[in-house]
Order: sequence, then structure tokens, then C-alpha cells
Amino acid sequence: MTAWLILAGSAVVIVYAGTKLSRYGDDIADLTGLGRLWIGVVLMAAATSLPELFTTVSAAWIDAPDLAAGDLLGAGMANMLTMGLIDQLHRGKRVWQQAAFEHALVAGLAMILTSLVAFFILYGPEVEHGGIGWVSLLLPTLYVLGMRVVYRQELVKRREREQELVVEARAEEEPQRLSRRAALKRAGMKFAVAALALLLAAPLLASSADQVAKQTGVSESFIGTSLVAITTSLPELITSLAAVRLGAFDLAVGNLFGSNAFNMAAFVFVDLAYRQGPLFGDLDGAHALTALWSIVLMSTALMGIIYRVEKRVALIEPDSFVIILGYLFGLWLLFH
Repeated sequence: MTAWLILAGSAVVIVYAGTKLSRYGDDIADLTGLGRLWIGVVLMAAATSLPELFTTVSAAWIDAPDLAAGDLLGAGMANMLTMGLIDQLHRGKRVWQQAAFEHALVAGLAMILTSLVAFFILYGPEVEHGGIGWVSLLLPTLYVLGMRVVYRQELVKRREREQELVVEARAEEEPQRLSRRAALKRAGMKFAVAALALLLAAPLLASSADQVAKQTGVSESFIGTSLVAITTSLPELITSLAAVRLGAFDLAVGNLFGSNAFNMAAFVFVDLAYRQGPLFGDLDGAHALTALWSIVLMSTALMGIIYRVEKRVALIEPDSFVIILGYLFGLWLLFH
């Protein structure tokens, strides 16, 4: 019973702090004048993925690698569930049809990284270098290269926005510029406080989830993929819902696809925290199913963004309802 209370309490802290973290990150983005797609893919994705990062590192530190991997891979499925939910809740706005085609680059990167994780989970033993597997080093390298591709794609738009900001800055009076700097400083400080709250709550979530898995007899893989992954993905859900209400569709979609890519790169931190050897050699093969099913859901979501017809046929064409059913079916497969 105590483990469940700690799990619930730490989950509440993570959700609250993660939500505030996203809000202050959005404030920083607004004050610096950066674009929504880039902010969603990089800043918001990294900010809302901090619960997964801290929780998985804590799980690896207590020698629960399957809990850690289940959280990262399960978050990929949970983020696609979020994409389906926000589209269902805002059918009048057609979230998927409002998103930019450039999201295909981020979605492609997330799918490539996730497929590599699935492959090396099935591959088994890996070469260790300096206490960490070479696969864990490959993932963040590819992530950085992929972000470079996205950056170059957005470079032209960013230059146009920067020129507009220069003109606006010249027109501003000195008190206004000072006020903007003060607001940016406040947002940065609040961002750091929220990150600290996540850092303190994450180890409690990981250890209590490990105890729940042992008490219930349910595997760490399934607990990580379902319970922990859904909990740590709530900031993405709340942030994406808020972004859609503001009409910031690219911010919402970029946050979800960007989080999936960032989570795969985060395996390097999990491997560093895991002290029993290379991480991928010790993971349950069931995680490959989670990774592959996450790719299926991401592919469906990407098809839904590209497919721009006015009227869709349920369960036949790529749609948010298909994503939601697919997530539930994936959990059923993992449980059995």
C-alpha cells in the first residue's frame, strides 16, 4: 500500500512540475521569438521528456533496466495516444490537417531511432566501450544529426522571423526591452525550479513502481510500458492540449514527435546509470514489440498528417480513432 501511495504522490509532483516546466519553456520561446515547430521539436520536447529521463535514469540506477526501457518505449506509444486524443477532442479544428508537412522529418527520425532500438534489443550482446555500449552512443549521435536536418529545413523561416524581430526591437522603447529581459529571467528561474522538482520526484516514482511490479507479480516491462509511461507522458498530453486550444498546432505535434526522438537518444543516460554492463544486452525481448508497435502508431499518425482529404472513413483511413484503438490493442499484446 505504501508503494502505491508513493507512486501516486510522486506522479502528482511529476505531472505538476512537468506541466509548469512546459509552460515556462513556452514563455522562454515566446520571449526569444523562436518558431513553433522548432520550439515544439527541441525545447518543448526536451522539457516534457524530463520526467521520462529522470525516471528512467533512476530506474537504471536501482538495477531495474526493464522498467527504464519500458518507460522510454512506452512513452512513444503514449505520445501517439495523446496525438489521437487531441485530434478527437478538437475535431472542429482538425489538428492533423493543420500541422505542417515538415513534421515528416521529425517523425522519420523518431521512427529510425526506435527501429534501431528494437533491432539491438533483439540482437542481444553488444560491444562495451568505457562502461557503456556503443549502441547507446550511436543513438544520441543520430539524434543530433537529425536535429541538424530539421534545423536546416527551418533556417529560412527562422531568418525571416529574426528580421521581423530586429525591426520590432528597433521600434521598442528601452523600458520595454528591460521588461522583456526581466520576464525572460523570471521564466528561466521558474524553469529551473520545476526541473529540480522533477529531479527529486523521479527516483521515488522509479523505486515505487519497481516495488509495485514485485508486489503484483506483473513484469517490470509491462509496468514501465503502461503505468509509468502514461504517468510520465502526462506533461506532453497537458501541454499539447493547451497548444491546440491556442491554435499552436505545430507546437503540439512537434512536441509529441520530438519527444519520441529525444526519448530514444536518452538511452545513453540510462546506460550510463546502469552499472551491470551494457544496457541492451540485459533487456527483455518484449521491449522490441513495444518499439515496433510505437513505429506502427507513428506511421499511422504521419499518414494522417499527410492525408489531407476533407472527409475520412473510420477504421479504413489513417485517423486519430485508429491510433487510440491501436494503442489499446498494443497494450493488450504486451500484457499477454
